Amino acid sequence: MTQHQNCHVEPVIKPVDQTALERAEVVYLSVQGMGCPRCALRVQNGLLQVEGVLLAEVLLDHNLAAVTFDPERVVPAALVQAVADAGNDGRHHYSARVLLPKNGLDTLLQQQ
Repeated sequence: MTQHQNCHVEPVIKPVDQTALERAEVVYLSVQGMGCPRCALRVQNGLLQVEGVLLAEVLLDHNLAAVTFDPERVVPAALVQAVADAGNDGRHHYSARVLLPKNGLDTLLQQQ
């Protein structure tokens, strides 16, 4: 059995705060350590659980996360920490770094 066969992850469902979206910012994160779709979901869940994160999408094939957040409630460094914490179970180890928004978008578009 591979290390990923015994992983089960339930998606976090978070309602979108339309008012907060009006002042939201987007940051792109380069994410390392994901090995399967469940890893990507685990990272996404970790991001969505951060107070102030409105939306999060993790693209496993591109090692990229796009996070929409309220800059009055959370800073990008907290998002990097949330990715690391998502793998803090002794079996999974994730890391992230912030990409500049333009660079993150360019990276995403080039890889599609």
